[in-house]
Amino acid sequence: MIIILMGVSGSGKTTIGRILADDLGWTFYDGDDYHPPSNIENLKKGIALTDAERMPWLEVLQKIIEKTIAKKEHAVIACSALKQSYRRFLADKHESVRFVYLKGERELICQRLNRRKGHFLNENLLLSQFETLEEPEDAFVVDIIQSPEAIVTSIKKEFL
Repeated sequence: MIIILMGVSGSGKTTIGRILADDLGWTFYDGDDYHPPSNIENLKKGIALTDAERMPWLEVLQKIIEKTIAKKEHAVIACSALKQSYRRFLADKHESVRFVYLKGERELICQRLNRRKGHFLNENLLLSQFETLEEPEDAFVVDIIQSPEAIVTSIKKEFL
């Protein structure tokens, strides 16, 4: 199984992903680590990525998914996956891929981003992400107001 934690920046994908993967003994992949340098530079400058700029990044993540499935391993991936087309591309009809939407109010996420140090995404880009976000109909939805541990427990109850 591959669990993809999706949502806007600041929703807790990396935090939840690390805890969940550690609890399960699975591999964790943080999608932010796979952006090409040009994407990171644009984001640091406050320039939202286009679909064309996101595609090489999504292709790398899809290859990770393909390799993980081929090796019959499990993984947790943190990836914004804001649009339905991105999610379809990543899952590519693999029934073992599951999405968890870490959903939260804009104000809470803005507070989290403002406390963050060293991350390339700022509050202006967050607004762009909320505009781009197509809320999934086929994902397990978790309210991020809960503690990370409670969120992990909910995900494990849903899928394991």
